[in-house]
Amino acid sequence: MGVLYEDVVEIRPAEKAGDPTVITVNCPDKTGLGCDLCRIILLFGLSISRGDASTDGKWCYIVFWVMGRPTTRWALLKKRLLEVCPSYLSTSGISYFRPENQQPKQPDVFLLKFWCCYDRKGLLHDVTEVLCELELTIKRVKVSTTPDGRVMDLFFVTDTRELLHTKKRQEETIHHLRVALRDTIMSCEIELVGPEVTACSQGSPFLPSAITGDMFSLELPNGRSSGSIAANPISVTMDNTLSPSHTLVQIHCQDHKGLVYDIMRTLKDYNIQVSYGRFFANSKRSCEVELFVRQADEKKIIDPNKQNSLCSRLRMELLRPLRVSVVSRGPDTELVVANPVELSGRGRPLVFYDVTLALEMLNTSIFSVEIGRHMISGREWEVYRILLDEGDGCSLPRKKLEEGVRNRLMGWE
Repeated sequence: MGVLYEDVVEIRPAEKAGDPTVITVNCPDKTGLGCDLCRIILLFGLSISRGDASTDGKWCYIVFWVMGRPTTRWALLKKRLLEVCPSYLSTSGISYFRPENQQPKQPDVFLLKFWCCYDRKGLLHDVTEVLCELELTIKRVKVSTTPDGRVMDLFFVTDTRELLHTKKRQEETIHHLRVALRDTIMSCEIELVGPEVTACSQGSPFLPSAITGDMFSLELPNGRSSGSIAANPISVTMDNTLSPSHTLVQIHCQDHKGLVYDIMRTLKDYNIQVSYGRFFANSKRSCEVELFVRQADEKKIIDPNKQNSLCSRLRMELLRPLRVSVVSRGPDTELVVANPVELSGRGRPLVFYDVTLALEMLNTSIFSVEIGRHMISGREWEVYRILLDEGDGCSLPRKKLEEGVRNRLMGWE
């Protein structure tokens, strides 16, 4: 019979302040489901304090204990989680009239263009916050400041609700932007654009060698990393003796924002299936993860080369899930933030939101922004290049600026 669709995801509110909210998912299984669920939880700004998952290969049962915020829209979160869960029809023998290799339709891209009469600290973060609230996903950004102090913002976005082509949705978006920016905003327009326009909006496809060197290295550092990373080493081990059909992956590391997502997206990219897993973060932000996994052919990971490759990649993704660097662009200072893109084409949620928030808290203004995707070391990266405005003479030391942005991205603030 299957489970009623509305019962696939259940959210039990916290009983008292400080307690976690419990999210239960009970649906057919698919490779990468854990990654898709964790990505949505991260997108809503929630942190996972504990998790349990089990599957028989066809049906899965997953429980997340998450810490929410007073403004969390739980009904909307449930709707988004339901959208990535396979229907019970996929295991009921009812076939779909759909070509096997049909690719999902790419969402329409819209150009959100507006002028502001003057710049101010936090302006970009206010815009980003509005777009996140409206479920508009930022694909590309081009922001520049004219000599007379006016700001031109070009945001290339997609709409999770797929309604931005309607007049009502466009008016709603413009209204929220005007409320947030008040007298700053001069004009605002929204229009549908083609892929050739978004391609031209990215600027140069080349990155300076000063950026593409160590920043995008896929090699583990030789124990010379700094700060809290060095004080919290990462352990990833595999064991094939405890189960006749599964490989046990054990991870011990420091917690950070999106940690479970980083683990699950790595396994998804390697086409590794999780049959049972548990995650726990204690009050000291130390995490323990145990996963019983197998390959797509339903066999254990026996090949030593595959084991070493997966362990090394997990260590790297947990050590450096995002790359942050402050470099020189001529006489100016540029903040560069990069994160790897999933093989499915999805980028990490809320990166630009956290970067703009960090810069606002560090009292640092933004002169211009470029966001684009680049193939580096055989891997696609989402790269944020932010030219900082140091005209007021109140610039921070580069090390402090880099640490402030990284701590915000990692949830260590």
